[in-house]
Amino acid sequence: MRILMTGAAGKVGTLLRPRLARAGRTIRLSDLLPLEPGPGEEAVTADLADEAAMSEAMKDVDAVIHMGGQSREHPWADIVRANMDGTHVLLEAARREGVRQVVMMGSHHAAGFQARPASGGELPDYAFPRPDTFYGVSKVVMEALGSLYHDRFGMNVTVIRLGTCDEAPSDTRGLATWISPGDLARLLEAALTAPGHHIVWGVSDNTRRWWSLEEARAIGYVSEDDSEAYAGPLLAEHGEPDPDAPVHHRAGGVFTLNELGGSW
Repeated sequence: MRILMTGAAGKVGTLLRPRLARAGRTIRLSDLLPLEPGPGEEAVTADLADEAAMSEAMKDVDAVIHMGGQSREHPWADIVRANMDGTHVLLEAARREGVRQVVMMGSHHAAGFQARPASGGELPDYAFPRPDTFYGVSKVVMEALGSLYHDRFGMNVTVIRLGTCDEAPSDTRGLATWISPGDLARLLEAALTAPGHHIVWGVSDNTRRWWSLEEARAIGYVSEDDSEAYAGPLLAEHGEPDPDAPVHHRAGGVFTLNELGGSW
């Protein structure tokens, strides 16, 4: 099996590469930056928005893990080219090559202005998009393109509304939004075999989690990690988080605050 991984030089790609290695599996790493492939890996240098480059990168591929593009807020034109046009070019290349399984790394910023349910329950899967930035808008477009390519062309597409992926949470907000690299690899493995179209929250089964895992579990995801293991030092330094403060109350955290500046 050959999997094309775009954005492989980024932080998340670097964390995932060793965790996705399997006997009989080849991961084709793609990025704008040159990469040194390891065992079971291939590397190509390609711009997502370059149709010829992506067509070549898609040759003999069985599945795609799409993580490429601008990973933070940028001017509108940069976001459109890298994240919107790039995703469209990627999906077109996959369609032409007959690739049936696509997993795309979306973001919680697609629903950044969604808030904790007043009932104290969980923010549901497929929560209506309420993007908090141009970057968030691009992830809404990614979700829409995934839906279209499933419905019109029959691709199996899963979009992960990724939370905070790192070896450990770095702040008290992360106690709710964190997903361990191991859990993200487990979620990707489930998505790589999931039929149909899905939008799932990318989060570990944290004690303080308020994003639903119902849809992720439905495709076979089993979380093995909980951020509460890291809570002690963070709470000692910062205190218990206030669930009514915007940074903890809204899915997008600080990216929903006017203090970001610019046109916000």
